[in-house]
Amino acid sequence: MSAMITAELVDLDLAADSKEAAARSLAERMVAAGRVTDLEGFLADVAAREAQMPTGLDGGIGIPHCRSAHVAEPTFAFGRSATGIDFGAPDGPADLVFLIAAPAGADTDHLTILSALARRLMDPEFTAALRTADDPATAAALIAGEPVAEPATAEPETAERVSPEAETIAPAAEGVPQERTFRVVAVTSCPTGIAHTYMAAESLENAARDAGVEITVETQGSAGFKKLPKAAIEAADAVILAHDVEVRDKERFAGKPTVDVGVKAGISRAPELIAEARGKAERGEVTATAHPADRGEAGATADESGEGFGTRLRKWLMTGVSYMVPFVAAGGLLIALAFAIGGYEINAAPSVTEHFIWSEGASWAALLFQIGDTAFTFLVPILAGYIAFGMVDRPGLVPGIVGGAIALTINAGFLGGLVAGLLAGTVVMAIQRIAIPPVLRGIMPVVVIPLISSAVVGFLMFLVVGKPITWLQKQLTDWLNGLTGSNAIILGVVLGLMMCFDMGGPLNKVAYAFAVGGLADPNDGSLKVMACVMAAGMVPPLGLALATTVRGRLFTRTERENGKAAWVLGASFITEGAIPFAAADPLRVIPSAMVGGAVTGALSMAFGCTLRAPHGGIFVVPLIGNPWLYLVAVAAGTVVTAALVVLLKGLRRPAAPEAALPVPDAARTPVAA
Repeated sequence: MSAMITAELVDLDLAADSKEAAARSLAERMVAAGRVTDLEGFLADVAAREAQMPTGLDGGIGIPHCRSAHVAEPTFAFGRSATGIDFGAPDGPADLVFLIAAPAGADTDHLTILSALARRLMDPEFTAALRTADDPATAAALIAGEPVAEPATAEPETAERVSPEAETIAPAAEGVPQERTFRVVAVTSCPTGIAHTYMAAESLENAARDAGVEITVETQGSAGFKKLPKAAIEAADAVILAHDVEVRDKERFAGKPTVDVGVKAGISRAPELIAEARGKAERGEVTATAHPADRGEAGATADESGEGFGTRLRKWLMTGVSYMVPFVAAGGLLIALAFAIGGYEINAAPSVTEHFIWSEGASWAALLFQIGDTAFTFLVPILAGYIAFGMVDRPGLVPGIVGGAIALTINAGFLGGLVAGLLAGTVVMAIQRIAIPPVLRGIMPVVVIPLISSAVVGFLMFLVVGKPITWLQKQLTDWLNGLTGSNAIILGVVLGLMMCFDMGGPLNKVAYAFAVGGLADPNDGSLKVMACVMAAGMVPPLGLALATTVRGRLFTRTERENGKAAWVLGASFITEGAIPFAAADPLRVIPSAMVGGAVTGALSMAFGCTLRAPHGGIFVVPLIGNPWLYLVAVAAGTVVTAALVVLLKGLRRPAAPEAALPVPDAARTPVAA
C-alpha cells in the first residue's frame, strides 16, 4: 500500500467548506504527483459517484471515491479538516477525508489493497491515530500500514482478516462452540465495489464478534468475487444482504430467514441487522421454500421483498433498456457518422465484403453504416434477453434472446421484443417452481431450462402472440408515419413532458426507448419522434444553465458552478445535468423544465424535424432534418424553462448558501439522456 500514498498526498490542514472543494484540493495533489491525468474529468467521475449515494460515514469519515479513466494508477489522498465537511453522514460532518482513486481497469491486487483500507476505516484505533498524527509522513505511514513511532493500526488479527489472502470471506467467530453458535452468512455490494462493500463486511464481522455470532461474508466487489461455501450457506441460521446492486446468485439463500438492506445500513447499523436476523430466525420467517437447485444454477425467483408488481415490472423493463442502450449508442452513432460522410443513400451500398476501396470515402461510409446496422440488429434480441434476465437472472437469457430474434423475424419489432422478454421470464419462473428430482438438478441450468423455455417461447411467438403483435406494430408504425398537424404536436408535448419529468428516470427512459425502437425500422414518423425526444431532453440543463447566467443571485454559489457544466451537458443531450437543481428545489425546477420540454417537443414536431441518430445533441445537428428550425425549438424551450425558473424563484427570498450539490458525469452512458 505504500506506493499508493505518500506524504505529498496528505493534507493535515484541509481548508475546504464543501465536499466538492475537498475533493478538488486532494485531487490537485494527485495531479501534481502524476496519479491523475485530467483534473476536471476525474472530479466529474467523483461527483457522479457521489450522486449515486453520499459517501459520508458515521464517525466523522468521508470517502469520496470512483473508478476513472483519468486515473493513472491506484492511489489515496488524505485530508484532515478542523471544521468538518458535510459528506451526508447521519451523525454530522467529516473531519477525516479519504479520496480513493482507481483506474477504470485496475487489477485485482490493487483493488484488494483499496478494499483493505476501506475495512481499516472501521477500526476506531486507526482513525484515532490519524486524528492525532502530527505530520504528513506519519499519517501516510499509518494509512500505508507501515511501522511508526507509536503504532495505532489494526491489531494483527484484524490485519490478517483483511489481507489479500483472506480477500472476501472471513469467518468472524472462531473458537466458539459450533453447536451453540448462531450462524449468519452475508453478502455486501455497492455500485463501485471499492469502499462501501468492504466497510460493510468489516462492520458486520465486528458486530457479529461482539454478539457471539459466527458470520461468513461474501464481498461482491472489485477485489474479487469468491462465493460463500455451500456448506456455510446450508449451516446458516439466517442471511444478511447489504447491497445497492443486485446480489449475484441470490437464489442460493432461498428458504433462509433474510434481512435485505442497503449497503450503508451494513456499515452504520450492523448490530441491529445481526439482531434482526436472529429475530427472524427465531420466528421462522423465510424468503422461499423451493430448493435453489430447482431454480437453475443462477436462476432467481420472482421478487419476494414485498414490492408491488408494477414496481417489479418497471425494473424488468428498465433492465432490458439499460443493456440495450450501448448497442443503440454504438450502432446509431456509427450510422450517423456514415450518413455524414456518404449521405443517406449509403444505406443502399453493396456489402463491403464484396466491394471496398481503401482510398474511397464512400467505401468507408458504407463500412461504418454496415457495422452500425449490424449492431442495430441486436437491439430487440438484447432488449428481450435482458428483460428476462431482470426477471430470472441467467436462465432467462437464452429464451429471451431467442424470442427477441423471432420478434424480428416476424416483423413484431420493438413491441415484440418487450413481449418476448416477459414471456421468457415467466416461462422460466414456471419451470423453476417444478419439483425436480435431485439426479436432474445438475443439468437443469445447462440443458433443461434453456431447451424447454426456448421451445415454449418460440411456439408462443410464432403461433400465438406473434401475429397480433405484428399487427399492432404495423398500426403503430403507420400511425407515426401519418402524424401531421395537431396530432403530431400533441405527441410532441407528451414526449417533451416525459423527457423532463424525472430527468433520466423511468418516464424519461420510456420516452427514449420508444424513440429508439422506431429507429430499428425508420420511417418519417419515427424519425420525427427521435428528433423530438432528443430536443426535449436537452432543454432542462440548458434552461437551468441560462437561468444561473442571467439571474445568478437566485442560486447558490455551487448551483452557479453547476450551471457552467450544465451548458455542456445539455448541449450533449445529458438531461441529468439538471438533476442537482431539481434535487435542491423540485417544486420550482421540475415544472419549469417540463413546460420548456413540452414547448420544444411541440415545435420540433410542428417543424417536421427528423433525426436518424439516437444521441449526440448539437454534435449531430448536420444530420437533422430542418436543422435551423430544430435549434429554434431547443432555444425556445430553453428560454421558457429559464424564464419560469427565474420567475418562480423570484417569488421567494433568495436561498442561503448550502452544501454543494454534485455535477453529473458528462461521460456517463446515455441511457435516457
